[in-house]
This record gives sequence, structure tokens and C-alpha cells, in this order.
Amino acid sequence: MSQQFPQENFAKSDKPDSPWWQPAEPQSKIFTYNTFGGNSFSKKNPNSFFILVAVLVSLVSGAIGATIGRTTSGSANIVTTQNSIERAPDSIAGIAARVSPSVVEIDVTASSGSDTGSGFFIDSDGYILTNNHVVEAAASGGRIRVTLANGKKYDAKIVGRDSSYDLAVLKTDLVDAAALQFGDSDKVAVGDAVIAIGSPLGLAGTVTSGIISAKNRPVTAGNGSGESSFISALQTDAAINPGNSGGPLVDATGAVIGVNSAIASLGSAFGGQSGSIGLGFAIPINQARKTADQLIKNGFATYPILGVSIDSRYSGDGALVSNQSNAILPGGPAEKAGLKPGDVIIAIDDQQINSSDELIVAIRRHSVGDKVTVKYVRNSITRQVTLTLAASKKQ
Repeated sequence: MSQQFPQENFAKSDKPDSPWWQPAEPQSKIFTYNTFGGNSFSKKNPNSFFILVAVLVSLVSGAIGATIGRTTSGSANIVTTQNSIERAPDSIAGIAARVSPSVVEIDVTASSGSDTGSGFFIDSDGYILTNNHVVEAAASGGRIRVTLANGKKYDAKIVGRDSSYDLAVLKTDLVDAAALQFGDSDKVAVGDAVIAIGSPLGLAGTVTSGIISAKNRPVTAGNGSGESSFISALQTDAAINPGNSGGPLVDATGAVIGVNSAIASLGSAFGGQSGSIGLGFAIPINQARKTADQLIKNGFATYPILGVSIDSRYSGDGALVSNQSNAILPGGPAEKAGLKPGDVIIAIDDQQINSSDELIVAIRRHSVGDKVTVKYVRNSITRQVTLTLAASKKQ
């Protein structure tokens, strides 16, 4: 296990001086060496030469022996440790280990082309939640294969899909799938830690982390070839890239709070970067769960409507009800409440409306049967009505 140290300047410790001796000052050409028990030997003593030679030979032999010992030895004693890293269950690694087995890679092959995305088990009977735009190509014929975290592959079929919320449910033959737990996306707060898991660019099991950057972002999603999806999205800076679509966005407990669906990309003026720039968007799981339940039970889903057509070309504040004669749905909520073509809707409940997209997202954040307060302007006079949202027609 490697250890990291603060980047500080450490002073090297002083090494002790090497052993040394100082010869005595010469006295009448007689040298004294305080060795061998402190005996003194005179230069005139014929045995002193041999003793000196013996000392030199011993020193040289020791040096040669040390050199041979260093050059001929081919082994070294390297100390290793077997320390294990303990990862807390609520750490990113701990959460990823629990969640990843429930996330799958989705590969679609159809006559119109192929596509790759992500999904996750929402039921142990093999039901998988993903984005509609991931599997849309196979809706009229094609093959869908899902790959589990352990590498096993299964065929899947579409149970139901809904382009308005960009959601779809698949079914495999698996009967013991590891389903993920749902959280409560209404209780998510800006700044909460989140983790995204999926298969960006086909790289299965990729884990990224970040925070919730914003809530209730009006986002239009889809693949550009079909009906647009209007999402009241959770915004995150966790890295999300093409292929992450349909994968889970989980909170610090490992519960799913969103379905990763879209990313913002830079325009051509900024180089047209299509990868993650820290602006990813997920469908809140509370909405996704309602839609998934409908898709499993009925094969289709409905969404709430006001019963008006909006002029998307209007550039002023609010959302303009189209001036066309068929702008108000006969018998719909808006007609019953007295709205007319040319009215400008400026608020839904306490939420200010600045554009047509914001109006659609604000309505689809509700459920069929909910009562909402609509504030609008007609002939420079601000009015307010309360109405009950109706269900859209079966797609």
C-alpha cells in the first residue's frame, strides 16, 4: 500500500563522521600508532615494518571482500506488506460495488443502424429501465442485447416506450436480477453528492461522481429524428457522455434519483465539443417511476395536458396560446377554465413561465388529475384560473 506525504521540504539528516585517527608528531624519526593495545613501535624496530604491512594487508583484504560481497550477491531483502484497504459502504467505491451489478449495457441493431446505451434493473423479474431514444431504432424491428456487469448477455424486448418523457422499459428472461432501490427525487437538494454509472462510448461499468448542480431544468431531449421529450431535469456535473443514456444517477446511499438522459454541448463557436463539459441532465426518478409503472401495466404511458397549442415562435415573456382556431382542445381543461387563443400564460402555481418549453415542462412535472393554478394575460389584464389536468391521448 503506497503512502502519500505532504509536499514539504525535508532536511537530510547528518551522517556520523567516518572513523579516523591522527598520527603523533614525529619525534626523532620515531612514529607512534596507538593500536594493538596501545603498544608503541620504533622505526628502528625491524618488526614494526612487518606489523605495518600486516595492517595494510588486512585493510586491503577487507575492502576486496566487501567489494566481492557487493558484486557477487544477486539477492536483496525487499520488505512487502499485505495491508488491505477498507472502503466504507458509503464511499464512492462502496456504492459503485453495490450498484454496478444492476447496470447493463444495451446494444441495438436495426435496419436503420445501431445504437449503444445503458439501463438498469428495476425489478427482479428482468425489467430494465432506459431511455426511449436508446431503443427507438428497434421499435419497428431489430435486435436488442443487454450485457450484464459479469459479462453475460441476454436478448431483450420492448415492453413499452414513451417519447414524451424519453423513457422505455425492456424485459429479459432473467428471474433473479439485482434490482436497484428507488430514492425520492423531490427531496434532492442542490449540492448533494451523486454517482453516474453506465457505458459511455461502449465502456461498460464506467463510474463518475459529482453533485446536483440544479433542479427543475427545462430540457428538450431526444435523438432528433422523432418527437421531442420535455424533461424537468436534475442537472449534474458528474461526467456523462454518449452511451450513458439510460443509466442510473444515484445518491450517497446508492438509491436511484434519476435516469441519465442528456448533455449540453458547446456550439460551433466553441469548437462543437460533444463530450462531457460538466452539464449533464437526468430525468427525476419520481417521474420515471410513474411512467415505468404505466409502461409495464399498459404498454404505453400518458402525460398531463392543459389542452392548448402553444406558439413556439413567440419571443416575449411567458407562453403564447396559438391564435389558430384549433388552439383550444374542445372539452379540455383550458376550454373549461375559459382560456382563449392569444392568451399569454405567465405562471403555473407559483412558478414563473418565461417560454413555451418552460410551460410544457411545468405541466409534465405534474400527474394526470392534479389541480393547478394558471395565471395569464389577456388584453393587458392579468387573470387567474384553477383547472384539473387531463390525460393525453394514447400514442
